[in-house]
Amino acid sequence: MGVYHFIAIGGIGMSGLAKYLLEDGHTVSGSDIADSKYINALRDLGARVTIGHSADNVPDNAIVVVSTAIRENNPELVRAKELGLKIYHRSDMLNEISESAQGEGKCFIGFSGTHGKTTTSGLCSYVLDKAGLEPSFVDGGIVPELHTNAQHKCGKYFVAELDESDGTIVKYNPDILVINNLEEDHLDFYKNGMADIIKTFDTAVSRSKKVLVNNDNPGVNLLNGHFITYGLNSADYTANNIQYTKEGTSFDIYKKGELLTSVRIQLSGVHNVYNTLAVISALSESGADINLVKDYFYGFTGMGRRFQKVCELNGIQVYDDYAHHPTEIKATLNSAALKFGKEHIVAVFQPHRYTRLKALWNEFKNSFEEAGRVIVTDVYSASEDVIVGITGEKFASELGAEYLSGSMKDVAQMLLPTLKKGDIVIGLGAGTITALGKELEHLELV
Repeated sequence: MGVYHFIAIGGIGMSGLAKYLLEDGHTVSGSDIADSKYINALRDLGARVTIGHSADNVPDNAIVVVSTAIRENNPELVRAKELGLKIYHRSDMLNEISESAQGEGKCFIGFSGTHGKTTTSGLCSYVLDKAGLEPSFVDGGIVPELHTNAQHKCGKYFVAELDESDGTIVKYNPDILVINNLEEDHLDFYKNGMADIIKTFDTAVSRSKKVLVNNDNPGVNLLNGHFITYGLNSADYTANNIQYTKEGTSFDIYKKGELLTSVRIQLSGVHNVYNTLAVISALSESGADINLVKDYFYGFTGMGRRFQKVCELNGIQVYDDYAHHPTEIKATLNSAALKFGKEHIVAVFQPHRYTRLKALWNEFKNSFEEAGRVIVTDVYSASEDVIVGITGEKFASELGAEYLSGSMKDVAQMLLPTLKKGDIVIGLGAGTITALGKELEHLELV
């Protein structure tokens, strides 16, 4: 058994890896700048977690795990180098876990792409678990019904979300790689835009045994290789007879022109048809009994921070959504409008990263058609330096939206008096916007 130390153990990705290792019998320690529910869950499993970064936190016999966000002058990283310890990027750790989960009779399914990889990996993990197939998984978000983002079990399947944001997707060798879609994003890393993204994914494709792609996505169609396809039109796996209701969505899935199964989901929006189709296609290609898993799709209510209801205040519903790219925002607002009606939607957008807002400025401006009211907050920097002229206030002005400045508490204080019964408030972004519901709820209780 190994000894591992995580610098910034409390993040959603790092905590999942730590939890998996703990359940596999390894010794885990870590540090972070603040306590969290994820850290408390790790402590319950036996991890030693210290609040605050210090050279003294680092065991002298550990493999040290870091993320891209950890800077070279971090005292724990400096100490690890002084001791000559192995230092793993979190992608190296996930790769080592995936390799240990592969072998005869095993199947590693990796979900990737610009959008939907957290939902598809979580949905796949959920249905396999509910069907009693004991999957292991490391997902990029909490599966609400399973109350975790990772688990180690002894079944055939290992499921993981494979992140492309820093190019590390090229490290893995999945039995089945699913590519949901490809668009320009993370342009701070992919300096040449789609050309660099396609180059990276071509490498990932070459390392995978089977590759499933969304045949309807223009970006995916730039890739080189032989693929198994899914989509709404011409593909190996297709969704037909799609019916949208307020209770959810139902459709038939065909494999090479023959009915494979019919499925019902609680989720709305065509993007969730694609997500379900991706998972069923992958499971079918893995040899899973689709009749064993199909009925569990309806029990899935979505991943944490994916159109997740966080509170209700006197007839005002508040949702939290991680959408921070124009396509994701469009999909979320489309789903909400289908369910509640456009006129009720109050979108509160916190731009995430100056580089993303600058690169996709016009695309963001065209993302809010399905909201009755739009509010823009200050940019969440995610440790980036400010870019002159790229501000939430300027973006709101060009969009014709409202602008609310300050902390999320400040935003909530200004927003609450303007809300009315029947409003559906949706916080959109990958930063502190996730606290909007809590701040609104706190104000209502005061």
